[in-house]
Amino acid sequence: MKSCMGHILEVDLSNGTIVKKKVPEVVYDQVLSGKGLGAWYLYKHIPPGADPLGADNIVGFVSGALTGTGALMCGRWMVVTKSPLTGGWGDANCGGSFSPAIKQCGVDAIFFKGISEKPVYFFMDNEVCEIRDASEYWGIDAVEAELKLQEIKSGKKKPSVAVIGTAGENLSLISGVCNEGGRIAARSGVGAVMGSKKLKAVVLAGNQKINCEDKEKVKELSKDLAAKVKKAYPPGVMKGRIYGTLGKVMGALPISLPLDGPTNIAPLRKWGTSVNTVMAVNMGDGPVKNWGGVPKDVSALAKSFDPDNILTRETKKYHCYACPLGCGGVIDISDLNGGEFAQTHKPEYETIQAFGPLLLNNKLKTIFYINELLNRAGMDSISAGNTIAYAIECFENGLIDKNETCGLELKWGNDQDIVKLVKLMVAREGIGDKLADGVRKAVEYFGPETAKYAMHVGGQEPGMHDSRFDPQLAVHFMTEPAPGKHTIGSGGMYGNMALWDICSWAPTAKPHSKKADHIPNEEIGIASCATACYSMLVDGAGGCYYGQLMGVHMWKLIDYLNAAAGWQRTGDEFLEMGKRIQTLRHMFNIKHGIKPADRHLPKRMQGDPPLRSGPLKNLTTLADDQAKYHWQAMGYDPETGVPKEETIEALNIPSLLALEAEVI
Repeated sequence: MKSCMGHILEVDLSNGTIVKKKVPEVVYDQVLSGKGLGAWYLYKHIPPGADPLGADNIVGFVSGALTGTGALMCGRWMVVTKSPLTGGWGDANCGGSFSPAIKQCGVDAIFFKGISEKPVYFFMDNEVCEIRDASEYWGIDAVEAELKLQEIKSGKKKPSVAVIGTAGENLSLISGVCNEGGRIAARSGVGAVMGSKKLKAVVLAGNQKINCEDKEKVKELSKDLAAKVKKAYPPGVMKGRIYGTLGKVMGALPISLPLDGPTNIAPLRKWGTSVNTVMAVNMGDGPVKNWGGVPKDVSALAKSFDPDNILTRETKKYHCYACPLGCGGVIDISDLNGGEFAQTHKPEYETIQAFGPLLLNNKLKTIFYINELLNRAGMDSISAGNTIAYAIECFENGLIDKNETCGLELKWGNDQDIVKLVKLMVAREGIGDKLADGVRKAVEYFGPETAKYAMHVGGQEPGMHDSRFDPQLAVHFMTEPAPGKHTIGSGGMYGNMALWDICSWAPTAKPHSKKADHIPNEEIGIASCATACYSMLVDGAGGCYYGQLMGVHMWKLIDYLNAAAGWQRTGDEFLEMGKRIQTLRHMFNIKHGIKPADRHLPKRMQGDPPLRSGPLKNLTTLADDQAKYHWQAMGYDPETGVPKEETIEALNIPSLLALEAEVI
């Protein structure tokens, strides 16, 4: 593929060897780069039964096939590994500057195995490629460690750094990998894998050229997209609270209306993802009180998260690499907690929801502070919020007492003790040590009677979108190889993307009764299959979730890929590529003893028993039944979720796995 570097790097931390290898061209032709390249490599090289925190596990840093080509919204990087949180496939995704930095070092991926005897970091530029001592950086938070590592000189270029914080060093199973001041590739416990290997950071400072077959076509596509995004900026008089009203209306409607993808652009440009909270709580999309209920006055809770209150603190906006949207921002928090921190990244929707409505905490300032604590520690806010919600409900029901909480009053909305608990989790002290590995591990300690309060799917805590509100999301929570992730697909996402206009077999989304969404059927199964396949294509390209939500007519991923690679492939052919990536990931899980259909949603997340009030009143989702239609559409056994042999053969996976990268 003309837009890929064609090489990977293998680093053995046990013996210090570093090997550069050439990847067969057909691998890129079949699975792109990014998550696809990672799935191909990890399936081949991690043995069954490997301890996720042991020497046999591999952690890889992979860039996207479109990163560096001039394609907009294609600057994401991924960490891939065997997850210590779920025991199966694990991956995490992040923006920032690290994705192009990988390719500018002349490779598409760097894979680490083994365990170092002492803390180390890996450094690479155009000339140097080596493992270095990291003793002076160990024990330092992710933000400060990155700043120190960026002082390393390599010509005129400031290095790009992927680094773990203290949560990763402490082997927290809900820790991630950070870049650009605490932005986190957060999910699947990838930070703990780095910590187990004593790998503090990966520091990259190359400046090699990244190729592209048809630069003019890519430039034309990007110019068109940038112009459309610029036109979508909302008038300055628009107030964030209008999205609360919109949420009420959408929640009250008896029908679901597919929304045009570009409608997402204006609010994201002005407020970032924080605009979603006030809308999600009112419409039922945002889980509340550990997914267990809603207060009598939902609107009053939602008002606490008016995105305009966040904008008053914003000191600057920022864009990810190659992004015209610019949904990120930095906010001033120097007046909080005695000025401990000067600033933090504008908290994302997931963090606000997880430490706000999920805990019935309406103190926005506290969430700002927690956001920076987690960013510096490198801890996943989704998993941390779900875990604290579990602890509060256990405390409320007498299953955990003050002797176990170090005297903390774990009550809904008690923001000061929530902050103290976050600090204990980061430090692995007291009860924090029992909660730092997520809810499934916490249940092992506190007892099976607490399991009904533990919201997880296959060991991973779910993203902050309610599966009762969107039954197609419920299916993806269960059927995704890295379960519980909200970015793979949903009914609302399917309507945004308009995949039926690039894929001959994808059904057209139409207005329909909300009750119809909760009745399992074949059409929804085909739609969820198409979404999963397209999402894998996005991750193989290094694409952004918000580009995906713009829809295929605005963010023209298929055209970008054809131009950059010199291909003339159809949408159907590309979605088959996505299915190949997804199937490889499922095969990885099966190889490591995980049966796809054995993962289920907690009863509460399916509406069993149904909520008695609020936008989701009396809604029940038959997720297990709908999952069978998803497996069927994927070409898997509908009862077990195991890919059929004929599907594996048709996707050419056996031939792909027979290929080997060659030592240069």
